[in-house]
Amino acid sequence: MLVLLLSLGLVCVDQASKAWITKAFALGESVPVIPGFFNFTYVRNTGAAWGTFGGSTGMLAALSVAVLLVLIIFRRSFLTDSLAHRVALGLMISGIAGNLLDRIRLRYVVDFFDFYWRNHHFAVFNVADSAICVGVGLYLLSALLAPPDKPLK
Repeated sequence: MLVLLLSLGLVCVDQASKAWITKAFALGESVPVIPGFFNFTYVRNTGAAWGTFGGSTGMLAALSVAVLLVLIIFRRSFLTDSLAHRVALGLMISGIAGNLLDRIRLRYVVDFFDFYWRNHHFAVFNVADSAICVGVGLYLLSALLAPPDKPLK
């Protein structure tokens, strides 16, 4: 139940934040939040991270569906019953689903978190991207550091 509630909640937060950005900002508009470090910048990404595979929305949507199915169907093969793994699964599912919804509805993903330091820019990203990264990181850390646990139910 935790995985489902976390996934649904974060998909809602992701989609609401993207709806706000698209209504409040013009495409390409950037507003400083922390000057010299962080802006809200509305961009559209037809690719994956850092714009790789640009214009491959259909392929990336199909890949997202495949990964979601693998995560759901085979979760017992690689996840334990630990809280960390349940949270990691919820984060990964919500992130993939949030960006998949954009790809299906819009044919691009809405990104807006823009971090930088001097001339060094990190790729602009969104709530869904954050959920995926934190979920994968949590899974890897917990899998490497935690003692073996019973399989996920």
